[in-house]
Amino acid sequence: MDNEKAYQYWLHSVDGIGMKTITLLSSHIGRASDVYRLSAKELKWFLNESQLLKLEQKRRSWDITGEFARLKAKGITFVPYGDNKYPEKLKNLSAPPASLYIKGTLPDPTLPAVALIGTRKCSGYGASMAKRLGLALAKAQIEVISGMARGIDGIGQKAVSETGGRTFAVLGCGVDVIYPEENAPLYRQIVENGGIISEYSPGTAARSALFPPRNRLISGLADAVIVVEARDKSGTMITVDMALEQGKDIYSLPGRATDPLSVGCNRLIKQGASPVVSVEEFVAEILSESKRKLSSEVISLKKRRQTKGGTKNTASEDRTMVDSDNDTLLFSQETLGFEGDEEVLTTMNSDEQAVWAGLDYTPRSLGFIAELCPQIGYQALLSILIKLCLKGVVMQMGTGNYCRAVK
Repeated sequence: MDNEKAYQYWLHSVDGIGMKTITLLSSHIGRASDVYRLSAKELKWFLNESQLLKLEQKRRSWDITGEFARLKAKGITFVPYGDNKYPEKLKNLSAPPASLYIKGTLPDPTLPAVALIGTRKCSGYGASMAKRLGLALAKAQIEVISGMARGIDGIGQKAVSETGGRTFAVLGCGVDVIYPEENAPLYRQIVENGGIISEYSPGTAARSALFPPRNRLISGLADAVIVVEARDKSGTMITVDMALEQGKDIYSLPGRATDPLSVGCNRLIKQGASPVVSVEEFVAEILSESKRKLSSEVISLKKRRQTKGGTKNTASEDRTMVDSDNDTLLFSQETLGFEGDEEVLTTMNSDEQAVWAGLDYTPRSLGFIAELCPQIGYQALLSILIKLCLKGVVMQMGTGNYCRAVK
């Protein structure tokens, strides 16, 4: 099998030959090894001039067994369409990838998965919510799919990895290319706790043209998509459009009407996306929907077995496959490991806590904070803010503006 997969790796590495052409070759010629052995004269019936030229060049320069051995030595798994490891969720796409390259593992099809996405240039509020969502999803054993990009994607995936959860990054480059470079530590964490996935051959450099197509895989591998922060026109919204075409559930984090980073989120809610008003409620809804789908699959399976005269599941077997409502949905902030700001508050006295309560992840002026804390004098207020800045829990943004620091 490895020998034939080595030939498949060669064929899938030819520039200009994609899913459509590979399907054509497979239906008329058969295996990739058979394609390799055909003459240029025979192949011209199936390939255009450019494709034939590139295939011939690749055939002359490619060491079939050597290249595949080097791929495996890099820890990269090659999964062509039709392989039993190929994700079922991607088979239903209008343009499924001809093959996937993976470092680590693929998502577990038996677990719920959420695509956590958003802008690269996020606010402190967006960064905080991405982290909280990542922590909560990881604790609830919900897999997180994203793009390992700067901003929301990377922050959310870092939170998942550091909690020991499973997260998967779909790249717009080869799986052996770390992009952006500053996310190298995150890249290594994701390989250990999940997987790096790409439809592009190893060594493919990151290019702007490759990112929109990869977005369909981010949404395709997920059961639902949550948008944390997004401008009205952005790559995030491209992912949302693709998710809608795929029939995925869309969730959006509401934001201020005057905040450019929330325009896309608020517009999605206006168009019918579900608003995320609580991290706990969002996670509960994802778990509930996952249980509902699993129940439906169990019922469908039982009907097929009964139709075929198979053995019916016992009640205990059914309970094993689908947990009761209590087992699935009774969780709290504690069970999610979602402590919010409680840990920060334990280090403060009562005046510091009052000032903290008047702050947000969006900068607020000193005058505005003073109005919220009338019991604290102006000089004392300034002293407290400076002290909290030194502790690293508050940030000064420009002259006289303060906000909570992203943890």
